[in-house]
Amino acid sequence: MIQGVKVKTLTTHADERGFFREVLRMRDDFKVNDIGQISHSLVYTGVVKAWHAHKIQSQWNYVVTGLIRVALYDNRKESKTYKNLMEFLVGDNQSAQYYFFPKGVVHGYKVVVGPMNILYVTSGVYDLNDEIRIAHDDPSIGYNWISSSIT
Repeated sequence: MIQGVKVKTLTTHADERGFFREVLRMRDDFKVNDIGQISHSLVYTGVVKAWHAHKIQSQWNYVVTGLIRVALYDNRKESKTYKNLMEFLVGDNQSAQYYFFPKGVVHGYKVVVGPMNILYVTSGVYDLNDEIRIAHDDPSIGYNWISSSIT
């Protein structure tokens, strides 16, 4: 695990008509009343979006459809888990989950089964000055998006 990262398994109420699932409860999951932005992205099979972090804001992600391999890297020098890497699958045929990461944690994903629809909930609004971008193949992270330990 990486300090401050949360992966929450969600409860799904299903019957012959379909299902209902609560994704986020503002008081429980956010501990704040303000949300900066909710964004929706559609990404195709095989696409890698990495590496990206924020200086100020935190982020919650929920995969609506599709399957992604998520990788998170702790880039915070003051963290107990500095330089730790974690990876997991999120989306179709997995436990229903959302994942949260605080500012300074570098994140990325590869779409294993697409198209993939993902919701991003951020604690702030988009601001280019809040962005940290690192190349997907940066040797200091050393993550291989082609042949990772999970498919």
